[in-house]
Amino acid sequence: MQSRVYLDWNATAPLRPEVREAVVRAMDICGNPSSVHAEGRKARHLIEDARAAVAMAIGAQAEGIVFVSGGTEANATALVQGWTRGRAGQGCERLIVSAIEHPSVLAGGSFTPDKVAHATVTSDGTIDLDALQSLIQDGEPPLVSLMLANNETGAIQPVSQAASLVHAAGGILHVDAVQALGRIPLDVRVLGADLVSVSAHKIGGPKGVGALAIVDPELQPPASLLKGGGQERNRRAGTENVAGIAGFGVAAAIAGVDLEEFSRMQALRDRLEAGLAEGADVTIFSKGAPRLPNTTLFAMAGMRAETAVIAFDLEGIAVSSGAACSSGKVQPSHVLTAMGVPAELVQSAIRISLGHATKEDDIDRALKAWIKLSGVLRKAS
Repeated sequence: MQSRVYLDWNATAPLRPEVREAVVRAMDICGNPSSVHAEGRKARHLIEDARAAVAMAIGAQAEGIVFVSGGTEANATALVQGWTRGRAGQGCERLIVSAIEHPSVLAGGSFTPDKVAHATVTSDGTIDLDALQSLIQDGEPPLVSLMLANNETGAIQPVSQAASLVHAAGGILHVDAVQALGRIPLDVRVLGADLVSVSAHKIGGPKGVGALAIVDPELQPPASLLKGGGQERNRRAGTENVAGIAGFGVAAAIAGVDLEEFSRMQALRDRLEAGLAEGADVTIFSKGAPRLPNTTLFAMAGMRAETAVIAFDLEGIAVSSGAACSSGKVQPSHVLTAMGVPAELVQSAIRISLGHATKEDDIDRALKAWIKLSGVLRKAS
């Protein structure tokens, strides 16, 4: 019996063996990291080592790393009213997000709906900088949230250009870099980001742990999202997830080294896309934009995404639909809808995402399954 092929790395990456070992070792340390005795100091040491590793992976300072429960909480922690640059600065009381953001950003954080504006995107799935500029100029200095790479299409956003527009108006830029970490070079200083969200499980770390990087030391948060103890320098109350954070640190350290893999993954992705298009009328989304080297979102008219996902699964291959699932109901992709993609193609979008363990044989098996599926669909039509 053939082993299964995992091609859904954008949903979550398999746990790295080195991370598993680090988590198990950390679970044997009983101390509370806020305690001053030897056991507590051991736990604290693990957290601070991980803080340094995550900071190094994204080009930030360790003092600015705030550990949280994942990318969603990192985004929610960033998207609050009242951030200022310096204690006497003016707080950001309105929010601008792109139309293709993760649902945790589109939710608007603590901002009320009347204080949130959505910037349009191009047909290639990148933010329209002219639209962003217009929104920025239409009021007081804003907090702007823009992902670095889209989780569905892989389209890399022009964050540096957006940062220039935001800062020229006295605003603050939050960047959701959850999908980018470990897949493209990531330096928050080059990006010009003020706040950056990252997550462990996208890079082979444990689920349930992430971080918000406060890049600019002059930034003053309005208040901690969670009230309680003084953990994380009074920025996130609650006893830290020591084992998860330790695993995150190991995964982050490996991810920084593994960036050499992105050219190999891109070659695999390009071969996959060439094979998908052979003998089938396939649309590959955001192909004209810079993309993550591991991500392909494609569609074929007349194909139902859920049918295709099941067909791949029956062939032993894990892929995902381009649609988000909520409460068991498949919703059309808001990303593709914002790009102006016709509804027929939106409903047939399939995402294949690769990782460091993806092999040539995995691509061969995926293409074999696709040839079988597309052949059945063509006969049916």
